[in-house]
Amino acid sequence: MKDIISSKERVVTALNRKEPDRVPVGELVIDNKVIKGFNKNYKDVVDLAFGEGVDLVGEIAKYKVIKKLPDNQYIDEWGCLYKISKDVVDHPIKGPITDKDDLKKIEFPDSNLAHRFGKLRNFVKKAKGKIAINFHCRLDFMWAVFLMGMDNLMISMIDKPDFIHELLKKIADNNIKMIRNAINIGANTISLGDDYCGKDGPLISPKMFREFLLPNLKRAVSIIHQDGAFCIKHTDGNIWTIMDQLVEAGIDCINPIDPLGRMDVGEVKKAFGNKISIMGNIDCVYTLCKGTKDEVYDAVKTCISKGARNGGLIVSSSNSIHSGVKPANYSYMIKSVHRYGKYPLNITNN
Repeated sequence: MKDIISSKERVVTALNRKEPDRVPVGELVIDNKVIKGFNKNYKDVVDLAFGEGVDLVGEIAKYKVIKKLPDNQYIDEWGCLYKISKDVVDHPIKGPITDKDDLKKIEFPDSNLAHRFGKLRNFVKKAKGKIAINFHCRLDFMWAVFLMGMDNLMISMIDKPDFIHELLKKIADNNIKMIRNAINIGANTISLGDDYCGKDGPLISPKMFREFLLPNLKRAVSIIHQDGAFCIKHTDGNIWTIMDQLVEAGIDCINPIDPLGRMDVGEVKKAFGNKISIMGNIDCVYTLCKGTKDEVYDAVKTCISKGARNGGLIVSSSNSIHSGVKPANYSYMIKSVHRYGKYPLNITNN
């Protein structure tokens, strides 16, 4: 058996596509309702990580409400209109940009403000270098969608490509400053949360992806590496037709290998496991919400058997530990990784 190492070392080893003492388990987002559901007086994700044996946790970028409106609606620092939801992340209803004239007027959120990083500084201090700490944010695409609306953005990519290039670059420039600040605070990994795909494939063609989105992604990954952190690329859906470009961008890890998008951990491992690590993919729509203990254990065993050989796997949910996840099922998921994820792997006899 390999020597027992810290959670952070375990994650770093997996991100370098090598075998640690066991497969790491981590999560980009864990809802507070689930944390409280453990009934162990955990105050935050770092308490949960130490208490339950989770190797990677973190914080998400924060944006303040600048104007409250009727019907649980509000406007944030980007000028986007939202309606309050039950989950960690609300999604915009409408954005402030229609054309280039609007872009000239908008003032993007200050990337240096302390509240942008939530509890990141506290998490880094509390982890004491033993837990891997992630900072989760978007780079460019989803903010462009939020600011303009999907239809307007898609049409403008064809009709006004120079404008969209300018918009995406300005958004990315702003968020790269924030990312660098997060790494300076102590984030070990940066997860970029733009969703590029639906369950049937990418929202834009691979050709358009290469023109509009790949350049900023390459630039961001390069800077993340330059500043001493790893890059985890999060995108739901069926990503097969742009997977080669994500790898080309230099990402260290892909998340979450969405089962609803017909993504299979074993197939991704076979095709790209010599170039990137994998973080995923326990179903958080049914299995972690309504599944039995045995179903959770079976899902973890399958994920490990397909993706953990020769290292390079971090087990996580297929999106996030959202408010609908049963705390007991999340606990089963963690425990089953501890049980079946020890190297050298011997899953069939456990």
